[in-house]
Amino acid sequence: MERRTYRIGQFARKASVSVRTLRFYDQVGLLVPTTYSEAGYRLYADQDFPRLQQILGLKYLGFSLEEIQRCLQNGPTSFKEALAIQKAMLLERKAHLETIIQTIEQTEAHFNSGSGVNNTPNWEPIIKIIEVIRMEEKNDWVKKYFNDEQLKKMQELQESSYTEEDRKKLAEWGKGWSEENQREADRAWSELYAEAKRLADAGSDPGEPEAQALAARWMNQVSAFTRGDAGINAGLQKFWEKMGEMPANQAPFPKVLDDKQQAFVDRAMAIYNQRQGKA
Repeated sequence: MERRTYRIGQFARKASVSVRTLRFYDQVGLLVPTTYSEAGYRLYADQDFPRLQQILGLKYLGFSLEEIQRCLQNGPTSFKEALAIQKAMLLERKAHLETIIQTIEQTEAHFNSGSGVNNTPNWEPIIKIIEVIRMEEKNDWVKKYFNDEQLKKMQELQESSYTEEDRKKLAEWGKGWSEENQREADRAWSELYAEAKRLADAGSDPGEPEAQALAARWMNQVSAFTRGDAGINAGLQKFWEKMGEMPANQAPFPKVLDDKQQAFVDRAMAIYNQRQGKA
């Protein structure tokens, strides 16, 4: 019996998601189409539907795209660990919300008792909780992208890759990094990874103009992080080398490119640097 396939619009309607969502999941490697038509259109099959349901379910539970990818790659054990981490994060958030509710109730009780001059509330506990909220909100967006375990592993990699001086420099640079900056960086890297996959899978020559254009964009994106600092550049290289040596289930986030695709990027970058006199 011939397997039924669906064009992206048909599959989007079947799954009640947007076409844009499916395209994005394809770009980041979460849900790759079963095949492509002769004209190059994405074609999905019925067996793609359960995987999409898993992705949407994990997303609903608050998992980041990197966490979802790791859960799907490493199976039940990774999923169990991820659930435990997510639960701990939610319990921490619950305790925080309960503290806020308690502060509100104390203030309400103060009003109801009629204490204080002209029934003025005691602002001290409110000011304290506002300070806590501000500190948490400043860094809370980071947890949308990385869980506590990922942050811990990245910190360990950073400490073993950068000098103390360079770590201080990175910390200072990071003070101005916002969620909008993170979204923009994720978007830029997603586009670069998608282009690298396309060129590598098509068997393109790393020295050809299209690949060299990718290398130039890649270098610009790296430079936006390192700011051309030699020490930061060296530390970043060590960071990725050390992470590449880690087992997949221990790395802070999964590899986006396979070995062939990464080799293509490395070669394109080497040629680019050589032509720029940076070899």
